Amino acid sequence: MIGKIKITNSIHSSAIISDSATLGNNVTVDPHVIIEENVIIGNNTTIGANTHIKPYTTIGKKCRIFNGAVLGEIPQDLKFENEQSELIIGDSTTIREYCTLNRGTSATGKTIIGSHCLLMAYVHIAHDCIVGDYSILANSVQVGGHVEIGHHVTIGGITPVHQFCKVGNYSFTGGGLRIVQDVPPYILAMNEPLKYSGLNIVGLRRNKFPSKTRNNIKAAYQLIYNSSLNLSQAIKKMEDDFENTSEIHEILDFIEKSDRGLI
Repeated sequence: MIGKIKITNSIHSSAIISDSATLGNNVTVDPHVIIEENVIIGNNTTIGANTHIKPYTTIGKKCRIFNGAVLGEIPQDLKFENEQSELIIGDSTTIREYCTLNRGTSATGKTIIGSHCLLMAYVHIAHDCIVGDYSILANSVQVGGHVEIGHHVTIGGITPVHQFCKVGNYSFTGGGLRIVQDVPPYILAMNEPLKYSGLNIVGLRRNKFPSKTRNNIKAAYQLIYNSSLNLSQAIKKMEDDFENTSEIHEILDFIEKSDRGLI
């Protein structure tokens, strides 16, 4: 069956596409792809062979979906009662081989993957997660339900992320580790158990953070992690003594919203 498909698209004859699916212009669908009902795919997106796209999935423009990915499958959550929920993927995101991305539950109604992300092979993202723009999840990163991953985040391969954890903007977590508490923004997280290991200097420089800003962020984390102050005292000193830049505000806001405690 052929759904709402523009004639400019390249659809292999073995693909199965629901009548209620909507495909934009210049979409490529490779052999043995299954696209179910109520799916929306943006212009210039490519869908690799044997990919299965489940109902209520929206994929943006210029995305690349590689072979064997399963997108929008129902959550692996015993509380799920087949309620309608969504998987939403932004523009220009790459999803490599055999990734599995689940849609949301009644808790939030959706799982959201941002734009310009790279999800390497075998990444799993569970229900009700948020992944920000320009983030990279390396091979076999396994993300539990309700996790929030910020913008410009990198998580190394074979890393599990515990449900309800938060991972801050511009942070970098090494591979083969476990994220079981919240990872603050701008930092490098290494070792087992996971620890603050300095700033994500490479990431901050690549994203053109000036040296004054980097030094200000470093001073804030020196208070939190490498001073005699407890966390409450460090927060108070930052509020009293630091210039209220957007980066300092973000660090303080992240700490305030942390549910699982900081690494």
